[in-house]
Amino acid sequence: MAKADIGNAQRTKEIIKKYGVRAKKGFGQNFLTDLNVLTGIVDAANISKNDNVIEIGPGLGALTEQLAKAAGEVVALEIDEDLLPILADVLSPYDNVKVINQDVLKANLPELIQKEFTDPTRPIKVVANLPYYITSPILMGLLNSSVHWNAICVMMQKEVAERLTAKVGTKEYGSLTLAIEYSMTARLAFGVSRHSFVPAPNVDSAIVVLEPRPEKLAVQPFSRQKLFSFIKACFAHRRKNLWNNLKPIVGKDRERQAAVKEILSQLDIATTGRPETLNLEQFIRLANALHEQNLI
Repeated sequence: MAKADIGNAQRTKEIIKKYGVRAKKGFGQNFLTDLNVLTGIVDAANISKNDNVIEIGPGLGALTEQLAKAAGEVVALEIDEDLLPILADVLSPYDNVKVINQDVLKANLPELIQKEFTDPTRPIKVVANLPYYITSPILMGLLNSSVHWNAICVMMQKEVAERLTAKVGTKEYGSLTLAIEYSMTARLAFGVSRHSFVPAPNVDSAIVVLEPRPEKLAVQPFSRQKLFSFIKACFAHRRKNLWNNLKPIVGKDRERQAAVKEILSQLDIATTGRPETLNLEQFIRLANALHEQNLI
């Protein structure tokens, strides 16, 4: 009789009991036990046999198994050494899966892709159930790498998902929204109840799909890194208007302040407006103009 899928709640419990697994809070471990969610993630990422997939944090292998069924090859990065023998056992039926003891935040991703995939030229996608406490660092690490990701499909805390996919002018819109928008489009695929996990986390989750922007930005920043340092500073105090967030950046010199106000006027940006009312292009134009006059 064939074994049930790893993501089947009963089989997950059997694996946990057999190996004496305890979810480690330090690694943000919560094991997904809802097959509908698992297959939904694979569908949302539009995985095909032509795809190479990197999975971050395979856990007990529930999502890894579904990816193996759909993808060409899967390389799973697991930071917890204790899970490696378990993954080797439960994933043994799949010859297109490779599990590596690796911290994605420390990985050389271009090198890993060249080394671990049989054909590194295939489309490359990332699929993951991300630990909540390092969601943003992992996403920014992926986007700041030199890899062209065909898609990034990740589960995260619902509130973070809402920030990633927020529209300009909303309270969720901020520096993280803009950092993603710089190179990708983001859509919220579906929500996931906290009750789909063992142990259950304290919050609900959501699946977000990131895909490359269909077109380049109309205007380029003088420096990507400095642009986002500037944007973060503009959102430093969300209850303050744009001008009150800019003042600490510009300083107290009256001439400098007057020059900044003139630039804002030329760009048709109100000093009394909130930073969340500016779109990415407006932030780039503002940062470029301030840089040209040595104001930032």
